[in-house]
Amino acid sequence: MNWYDHDVNGWGYAWMGFGMLLFWGLLLAGFVLALRYLFRLDTDRTAHPAATGAEHVLAERFARGEIDAQEYADRLAVLRSTAQR
Repeated sequence: MNWYDHDVNGWGYAWMGFGMLLFWGLLLAGFVLALRYLFRLDTDRTAHPAATGAEHVLAERFARGEIDAQEYADRLAVLRSTAQR
């Protein structure tokens, strides 16, 4: 009688161990991602919307001293008025 024909050999145990690590790793990663999604910081709900690319460049130019405060305010007003259309 062939009682051991369908038993797992040495490689089967190795793959089973690898599969178990993969399963628990994916389960843990999914759990961590779910928690990060649920408890993320809501930066989208801030009072001031994020600066657009053009506003960021304008702010950098102002910070470097390439433009003065009046020119910065004028250009920023133009950017924000065209963005609302």
